[in-house]
Amino acid sequence: MPESRLTQQQRQLIQQRASSCCEYCLSQAKFSPDPFSIEHIIPRSKGGTSNLDNLAVACQGCNNFKYNHTEAIDPITGESVPLYHPRQQNWRDHFTWSNDSTQMLGLTPTGRATIERLQLNRNGVVNLRRVLHSIEQHPPHNYPFTN
Repeated sequence: MPESRLTQQQRQLIQQRASSCCEYCLSQAKFSPDPFSIEHIIPRSKGGTSNLDNLAVACQGCNNFKYNHTEAIDPITGESVPLYHPRQQNWRDHFTWSNDSTQMLGLTPTGRATIERLQLNRNGVVNLRRVLHSIEQHPPHNYPFTN
């Protein structure tokens, strides 16, 4: 179901569930110059459905880099592994923050591969994290799986 076919109630539910954060890089919509999308975690082109369990909030960058990928190469093992699935996996199991909270670090092959494929530490995102951290707005305090 394209985003335009979602009801307002469904959009609100999906955004509330994600605390209005990108479910990949954890950028906060309220600090983004670009609107966030509701994306299919498993793309429809690969058999994904428009069920709420297959929809996630994504910033423009993550949505573009993810495209229709469901797997990526773990930079340590060189093996193809599934990308992080925000409905089925816990963020803390796969990711953590660097000491200064500006870089996402992968704890698992899935975490590392997702960071690489979606470029979760792209310069603009890291710079925004640095600024937001200086005013105690990053990491997002209300994201459900990081506390």
